[in-house]
Amino acid sequence: MALKRMDNVGIVVEDLAGTIDFFRELGLELEGRATIDGEWAGRVTGLGDQRVEIAMMRTPDGHSRLELSRFITPAVVTDHRNHPVNALGYLRVMFAVDDIDETLERLRMRGAQLVGEVVRYKDAYRLCYIRGPEGLLIGLAQELS
Repeated sequence: MALKRMDNVGIVVEDLAGTIDFFRELGLELEGRATIDGEWAGRVTGLGDQRVEIAMMRTPDGHSRLELSRFITPAVVTDHRNHPVNALGYLRVMFAVDDIDETLERLRMRGAQLVGEVVRYKDAYRLCYIRGPEGLLIGLAQELS
């Protein structure tokens, strides 16, 4: 049996609507929204009685997804949104974009802040990190070819 694909990356947020708007501006599509609760959900996550609002966002090529979650119960227990790039654990998601400058301009209007600067890696990429909604760390990469 072989691995088929990576299905999604999950991000827990407080402002689901604002985060959806931000990722729409980046170019992701809202695939669907739902409230997940019930005994089966708590068995999967190990959280017991849970209630969570989710939104599934899909990249334009249809291959990658973000699952945005807003926990109603139980309450969020840890906040690592403002940790630096060298923090342990899952930290950021990176998106390939056509034009990094134009993308930054659009996302700044939604509150994005550049973490460092836009840099060039050899003749291959222009790269940067931004802080998006709620301090989420997001990478942008523009292929140079």
